[in-house]
Amino acid sequence: MILVIDANVLFSALIKNSLTAELIFNEDINLYTCEFIIDEFFKHEQEIMEKTHRTREQFITIMHQLKEIITVVPKEEYSKFMIEAEQISPDENDILYFALALRLKGAIWSNDKRLKMQDKVKVYNTGDVMKMI
Repeated sequence: MILVIDANVLFSALIKNSLTAELIFNEDINLYTCEFIIDEFFKHEQEIMEKTHRTREQFITIMHQLKEIITVVPKEEYSKFMIEAEQISPDENDILYFALALRLKGAIWSNDKRLKMQDKVKVYNTGDVMKMI
């Protein structure tokens, strides 16, 4: 199963050990994300460390683990899908996820209900992903 994972799902997995964290490491799921997420993680590094009570070294270790299981795709690889993604994304902040999903012919893993307000790209929340595994 090919899923484009959004930043909020990843943040949720980092902040607490949960079902989301377990699913991310499931071998039946091929996870992809947009390259801007790396910047987002480091922008919110302090907040993540405070919420998780982790050290910077632990944060870096987790980041390396995530990079091993989640394929980070450069924008150039899905940029030709941006116009279509702009037309279908219910939220302008999620256009890149839609463009990447269109490029991969995959779905999006997000808990944002608004993203389901279109019919071009499947969007699954964490409960949906759990049911499919």
